[in-house]
Amino acid sequence: MADTAHESDTGGVSPPPDNSWRRRYWRRNLRLMVVLLVIWFVVSFGFGILLIEPLNSIEILGFPLGLWFAQQGSIYTFVILILVYALRMDRLDDEFGVSERDGNGDRLRATSRAGPSSSSS
Repeated sequence: MADTAHESDTGGVSPPPDNSWRRRYWRRNLRLMVVLLVIWFVVSFGFGILLIEPLNSIEILGFPLGLWFAQQGSIYTFVILILVYALRMDRLDDEFGVSERDGNGDRLRATSRAGPSSSSS
């Protein structure tokens, strides 16, 4: 794979000319993914399977807490972790100058392959 210089259309801060930024960016991305996956594992497998019996002794609104973690908690946690990942990666992209923003800081819109719509109102 040819290694080309990074060109930023975003008007933001462009990354350093050397490629060490790519390693730092990927390392921070991996660290974030590992932390979030560990949290999800602890909630879904730990609380929902391994610790279900001790947690079932606690009831909230008439439902055992272990059952709630097994049925609902891991799903809610996963959705929250997706949101956290998206927000943190947006910040990381901004930090490394690879965000998808224009010069005003607005998000760039995806354009269709056919180009702009030809319909007029």
